[in-house]
This record gives sequence, structure tokens and C-alpha cells, in this order.
Amino acid sequence: MKNLALKRRNFLKTAVAATSGIILSSCGWTLAQVRPATPNKGNSNQLYIYTWSGYTNDELLNKFTELTDVKAVANVFDSNEAMLAKIQAGGGADYSIIYPSDYMVRQMLEMGLLMELDPDRLNGLNNLMPQFQNPEYDPGNRHSIPVSWGTTGLIYNSKKLAKAPEDWEYLWQNKEILSKRMTLMDDVREVMGATLRMLGYSYNSTNRQEVNQAYQKLRELKSAIASFTTDAWKEQILAGDLLIAMGYSADAIEVMEENPDLKYVIPRSGTSLWTDTMVIPKSAPNPEAAYAWISFMLEPSVAALVTETLNFATANNTALKKLPEKITKNPTLFPPESVLTKAERITPVGEFSEVFDNYWTQLRSS
Repeated sequence: MKNLALKRRNFLKTAVAATSGIILSSCGWTLAQVRPATPNKGNSNQLYIYTWSGYTNDELLNKFTELTDVKAVANVFDSNEAMLAKIQAGGGADYSIIYPSDYMVRQMLEMGLLMELDPDRLNGLNNLMPQFQNPEYDPGNRHSIPVSWGTTGLIYNSKKLAKAPEDWEYLWQNKEILSKRMTLMDDVREVMGATLRMLGYSYNSTNRQEVNQAYQKLRELKSAIASFTTDAWKEQILAGDLLIAMGYSADAIEVMEENPDLKYVIPRSGTSLWTDTMVIPKSAPNPEAAYAWISFMLEPSVAALVTETLNFATANNTALKKLPEKITKNPTLFPPESVLTKAERITPVGEFSEVFDNYWTQLRSS
């Protein structure tokens, strides 16, 4: 797990409202100890979380432990598909909290992997922004709670590139200059989707001819791609080894803070608009602690400080009001509506996913 340093304050000074085991004390935070109502197959003093790189840090995990006497441990995955494969193979039996993206929530639901949530055991659901209270991928948030959202775009070195990228096609137009100094994400739906969008199609196309066009286009670019990576590009671009990388907006902010020469652009033809969520799998060994973690993350002061320090756009409207203007006005974190109207959520494509996967395998192995 990546340990991101907390920079701006002493963590979690404010208190949390009372419900779902969370109670206010005069000296700050307290959280009633989490104990299972009935015995479960796991250790009631441990909570294993399966999440994206950078979504937690030691101080966040330790604070939860201080409040609950439940030791929180986070392991990371680098793609939704890798996470699902591990869960399906039985390697996810220890996890009580998982952080799938929106389209993966729907896929996991169709596979019967997720527990239906009891809203009476969660504190702070009314803090969510209206657009996140009844999402298409999980109506009524019956199985998932949004924790963050953002976009996918291009991070580039503005000092080393004479012309700033405006769209995905920049990679093809500048293939020679960028050769072996650019990366694409290790994510079939993001990479194929961005290429489809560049060609004027939907991220979620199920038209074989359109998807084949995207594959052929990517084959043209393959020899110039340094690697397919969702996370490793960050260290490489900071070291000067890369000129441009495809990545998430949250990761872009992280590297831009370290090197102001790095910039982020949302391609003009459109991109993906993603939401990452918290779910409790049916196999969860400690659902009681999982409910406590979700309530902890829904508390506005926690959500606001996670946004401020870990660079994720919050889905929590009350938390948003606690953030300084320099964050809420940051277009990388909170892009204007004119940009969001061109963004598209990735949705499950059913059996057609095999077509994407087959092309992806061919591309990666060529």
C-alpha cells in the first residue's frame, strides 16, 4: 500500500454525529467499539480492505483503529478486472470492504457477489450529492456507497512538449516524438474506450466494427508505447522518463503537486467519468466493521479531509462545503459542466466484454 504523507493539518479534529455506533465526545472523536452481533468466520478485531492505490494511508487506517479497536488493513489492486479475478478465484475471502468502480458494481451485482446494505446501519447517507443518491449502476445505493469520482485524461510535461495535447489523437499525431516515452493505462475498458471516443464512438460500444477500428488504431500506436500501467507512470513521469501518460485525475493532482511543469488535460472528444464506491461482499468475514468503516468515510469532516489530502473529488455535498475554494475551483478535481457533458460512464457490456478482452489480449501480446 502506498503511504501518502498528510500535509495540511492534524487529522480528524472535528467530531462526528451520533448514529451507527458513532458518538460525540467533548474532546473530539469517539466511535463505539465495533463488535459483531453474531459470531462470524473472521476476526472481529480486523477489517481487511481491498482498494485502489492511494485511497487510504496509515493515518486514516490508524484513526479508524483508534476509534473502534478494529485493526484496518488495506491491500491494493490496479484495475477492476484484476480485483474481480481475485475475488472469483477465492482470494478475496478475507476482505469485508472492496472499492469497485461504478460499472464493476453492476457486474458484481449480476454475479451475486455483493451484500445488500441496510441503510439503518449507515450514518451520513443524506450527505451525498443528489446525483450520487440514485445512480444508474446501483439504484438507491442498495449495494454500494460512492466514495470518490473523477475523470481520465492525459498528464504531460509542459516544459518538454512544444505543443500541449488537446485530444487523444495527440498520441498518434506525435508518435515519433513520444516513442517509448508515453504510457497507457493497464485497463481494457479505459484504453479501448478512449480510442473509441476519439473515433467518434461510445466508450460502451458493442458494435464489432467500431471496436475493431479502435483495436487497429491502437495497433498503430503499440510500438511507441513504453508500457501499459495504471500506477507506475507516476514515478516515471516525475523522474523525467516519460513525456505523457494516460491516468486518473486524482493521480494527476498528486504528481502536479510535486512538479508544477506537469499538467492535466481532459481530451476534447470526451473521456470517462468514473465513480469509485465502497461495497460489502457477501463473503465478508466482518460486516459489522465494514458498516462502521463506511459510516466513518461518510462523515463530512473525514470526506473533506480525504479530498484535501488524497486528491479525490468527494461525492459528499456536506464535505464539499467544508473545503477551501482553491480545491473546489480546481478544474482537474472538479471540472466544469461543459467538460462533464462530454464525459461518459463506463457501463457493463455483458457477453460482449469477451470481444474487448480478446482484442486486449491480442494488443498486449503483439
